[in-house]
Amino acid sequence: MARNSPPTGGPRHVAIIMDGNGRWAQARGRPRLFGHHAGARRVRDIVSACPELGVDYLTIFAFSTENWKRTQTEVSGLMALFRRYIIKEMQEFVKENVRVRFIGDRRRLDRSLQDLMDEAETMTSHCTRLNLTIALNYGGRDEVARATKRLAQDVALGRLDPDAVDEETLPKYLDTCVLPDPDLVIRTSGEARISNFLLWQSAYSEYEFVDTLWPDFTKDIFTDVLRSYGARERRFGAVIG
Repeated sequence: MARNSPPTGGPRHVAIIMDGNGRWAQARGRPRLFGHHAGARRVRDIVSACPELGVDYLTIFAFSTENWKRTQTEVSGLMALFRRYIIKEMQEFVKENVRVRFIGDRRRLDRSLQDLMDEAETMTSHCTRLNLTIALNYGGRDEVARATKRLAQDVALGRLDPDAVDEETLPKYLDTCVLPDPDLVIRTSGEARISNFLLWQSAYSEYEFVDTLWPDFTKDIFTDVLRSYGARERRFGAVIG
């Protein structure tokens, strides 16, 4: 089997916690934002690799609700990077037939960034080769809290019977309501925690914690991780065999 051929039984939806940009830069004597720029370039490589590897949905964790605690310099630099990234990449995503969506609470983001996000979603709404979801100002607990609030409002307005609320109801109110749950969640940089990412959606996801820092996460490493996933037996709580 060729190294970069589609893995047998590979995941349809992959979610990635792209960790290690700052440490990658500091190891080279550079500011943390240098690492974030390198990480953004790596996103393009992984996005391009997904269709040929059988991945239909890619969700990436770009900025969490907790990341506001970082220095003002880093936060401002990241927001500027997100704006430049959207402007620079959207035409390429249209060309490559990649549909872009954003999840997270947009209300805290600058209006110009919100407008770019809206424009990107509109520009790529017809694309079908890959579904790229970017989590920006996203937190799993925050998402569930916002979803629960919307659900409660529908109950209060009589649009939803409270007795009909079950575990199939809440996902309809989540940011990811139009997406399948991730089959595989990857975290780079050697950290072994999920950091408030897709808490509801990843209840039965497989996890892979990779030592590689995100800017060094190549297509070959990605392919190996997908191939490892294909060798796993997913039971979803049942006993097989």
